[in-house]
Amino acid sequence: MSTRTALKISRASHNLISDSLPRSLTTSRRFISTAGSYKTPKPFNEANLHYRPSSPEREKLIAALQELRPRIPVRVPSIKNGQETTAQANQPESETFMPSEAASVFATYNPATEQDVSGAIEAALKAKQAWQDTPFVDRAAIFLRAAELISKKYRFEIMAATMLGQGKNAWQAEIDAAAELADFFRFNVAYADEIYAKQPTLNERGQAGRTDWRPLEGFVYAISPFNFTAIGGNLISGPAILGNVVLWKPSPSNIYASYLVYKILREAGLPANVVQFINGDAQMVTKIALSHPELSAINFTGSSDVFRSLYGQVADGVREKKYRDFPRLVAETSGKNFHLIHSSADISNAVKHTIRASFEYAGQKCSACSRIYIPQSRAEEFFSEMKQELSSVKVGAPEDFGSFIGPVIHREAFNKITKAIDAANKDDRLELIVGGTYDSSKGFYIDPTIYSAKTLDHPLFDQELFGPVLAAYVYPDAEFDSLLTTIDKQGGGFALTGAIFANDITAIRKAEDRLRYAAGNFYTNCKTTGAVIGQQSFGGSRSSGTNDKAGSANMLMRFTAPRTLKEEYHTLDNVLYPSNA
Repeated sequence: MSTRTALKISRASHNLISDSLPRSLTTSRRFISTAGSYKTPKPFNEANLHYRPSSPEREKLIAALQELRPRIPVRVPSIKNGQETTAQANQPESETFMPSEAASVFATYNPATEQDVSGAIEAALKAKQAWQDTPFVDRAAIFLRAAELISKKYRFEIMAATMLGQGKNAWQAEIDAAAELADFFRFNVAYADEIYAKQPTLNERGQAGRTDWRPLEGFVYAISPFNFTAIGGNLISGPAILGNVVLWKPSPSNIYASYLVYKILREAGLPANVVQFINGDAQMVTKIALSHPELSAINFTGSSDVFRSLYGQVADGVREKKYRDFPRLVAETSGKNFHLIHSSADISNAVKHTIRASFEYAGQKCSACSRIYIPQSRAEEFFSEMKQELSSVKVGAPEDFGSFIGPVIHREAFNKITKAIDAANKDDRLELIVGGTYDSSKGFYIDPTIYSAKTLDHPLFDQELFGPVLAAYVYPDAEFDSLLTTIDKQGGGFALTGAIFANDITAIRKAEDRLRYAAGNFYTNCKTTGAVIGQQSFGGSRSSGTNDKAGSANMLMRFTAPRTLKEEYHTLDNVLYPSNA
């Protein structure tokens, strides 16, 4: 075994005594040394189940939904020192509602107090040394066990929670709460292993160097959004696998599914206090977290405006010398993503991809297509096929397996989107192609809506709505080249995802080149949504985030504080150099 390979043994710390471990990881007061270069299992993408009629997985999911229904509203407990606590008398209670049944409370919880948040941070910091001293083999095993629990024991339970709590249909819940969540845990273990394996490959004779991939010295503040259960799992797992402790603030709109993620990690062996699960007011939690001198990083997914606020607050803290570290800021935020159709495109394929990209999960994906550019020579064909395909698309409750589009998440989102639709319906600069209607009599349902703009400068090409609304522009075929410049400048300053549909290789390469900075994920003859971990890392720049690429070692590396070590085996004969003679 080479010296470079042997370094991984040191990194795994197999010879540490059990005093450095949480008690939950060993039953012995001695940690028996083992020899060998540890390599984590090769990661793999969780296979998707398809929920066809009468399939075993559909029957199991129906059973999970039927089991959850009578328990609604579900109770999300507060957690202190890894223990679930009951509410005290007169303690305030918050509620979240079912998107598909606006009058039904889905989950209740007691918001954390300022004292709770401060206590959670201190408890995490106290747990930090034991956690970072835990051998990587054991930290990795926790998340690999959690991936197995998600894909088997808890698959249908966490899917049911995601469907009812976040309004996703069976397929959207499958690719999120089951497959992608398990993928994040497995691949983040592999990415950590990849980072730890990065060691110097060149040493002068008589000396050696190595890299100590330390976790950050303080704590990581993770803030996750409502729309993907898996995102919360990613935001906490990457830092934690590397030995960091995390304060996790999930969105209230997916607080129950997030709580299940936390419970699964604890069952898999995650020690108490390594991840602090906090319910409560986002501004208050953020105020406490950002005022703490041991804030070392923020791991965020959400709106660009919120991230700008966080960025500014951290900048103020840095200027005031509030923090020991310069906190790392990692974020994936908003998008105003595009499909570009070239005259050589397969229109039927482009139509199908656009429907999925624009209207799956009611357009509530940061990668959703919300602006499209169609050549004049193919526009009639495109819109005709679009109407035909959408005629078979059903808007309805997540539990109805026939539903392709579900509700938007809550009243605030519904009001924002429908206000824009009302204005667009009266705008003589727009032609309504399909939709423009909505219904909140039971849930927050908005029909898939497409407007064709008569001018290229319409505000809909820059306004992020986060709903099932698509702005289209029909361009003269001869203006394809100049259109690329406009696409690059449009989109509200965002640069997350984009796609070209074409069979002309010259047009494809031209778009790739000219739109190089218009999207962090660029697709050819494929929709803008659906990046798969291990296959396409995900993230954009400009106003769409820090582009650290979720689903890659690059993102995890932001949560390390590498230390370089050098050892010499010889002694110096002289102070002076030969040139001093």
